[in-house]
Amino acid sequence: ASKRHVEVKVGGEIVADSKAATFLFETGMPTRFYIPKEDVRADVLSESELRTGCPYKGNANYYSVDAGGKTFENIVWYYPDPIAEIPKIKDLLCFFNEKVDAIFVDGVEIPKQRSPWSED
Repeated sequence: ASKRHVEVKVGGEIVADSKAATFLFETGMPTRFYIPKEDVRADVLSESELRTGCPYKGNANYYSVDAGGKTFENIVWYYPDPIAEIPKIKDLLCFFNEKVDAIFVDGVEIPKQRSPWSED
C-alpha cells in the first residue's frame, strides 16, 4: 500500500487519480499499480467479457477504457476474488502500463518496461 500520488493517462485524458494505490512487484514484470475503483473515472470504464486466470493471483475480470475518442480494449483488470494468499488486491483496478499513454507517481512518469503484453 502506498500514499504516493498515482495518475493514469489514456487517450490523452487522466482517467485515474489516486493516493491510495497498492504497488505490486513481481519478478520480471513491470511494477503494477492497483488503484481503488473510486479513484478511477467511472464514465470511461466499460465491463469486458474477457476473463483470464493467474496461478498466483486468481481469476481476473477486465474493463475497456473509452477516452480521447477511442476505445482501449481490455487495458484494466481486477481480481474480484483473489486467491487467499493475496487478498490486498481484491477489487482494485490495474491498468496495463504497456498500453496506456503514461502512469505518473508523484508527478514523475514511470518508464515503460517490455513485457509479454507490450505492443510492437
